Amino acid sequence: MHSTLIIYSSTDGHTETICKRISNFLDNKNEIKIIALNDATKLDLSIFNKIIIGASIRYGKHSKKLYKFITLNKKVLDQKQSIFFSVNVVARKSEKNTPETNPYIKKFLKISNWRPKKIGVFAGRVDYPNYGFFDKYVIKLIMFLTNGPTDTSQSYEFTDWSKVDEFAKELR
Repeated sequence: MHSTLIIYSSTDGHTETICKRISNFLDNKNEIKIIALNDATKLDLSIFNKIIIGASIRYGKHSKKLYKFITLNKKVLDQKQSIFFSVNVVARKSEKNTPETNPYIKKFLKISNWRPKKIGVFAGRVDYPNYGFFDKYVIKLIMFLTNGPTDTSQSYEFTDWSKVDEFAKELR
């Protein structure tokens, strides 16, 4: 039996990277299972003591599959030590980098009607060189409108890893 399940909903892999980083700080490393959201739908969540869900934002929204997963598993999530964090580039701004001030966390809590025991938000990454044509230029437009970086030859990581580490330490 695994005591901790870490589920990630990641578009480009950065949320998965954050989940792995968090797992390094948890106790009982051999009792941690990290899995993609698509694969988590096949699991019996009741066998886990702690469930951590990390989800990225793309074009202003969390995945529809995430909301469906929460709806289908809300009863179990409410009974467990459940944790949620969002990864989004808007959290690069100091006035939007807490669960109380981040618009995507507010929207998520309203739509999901789930109240995790702990909530976090981390700034993500803009990885222009690895985006397809459409994503590259839509994200460039979004960055232009929000005073973010627009040089498509570069990658920009906004994640405050010390903030991720502190969050993870609180989950022990």
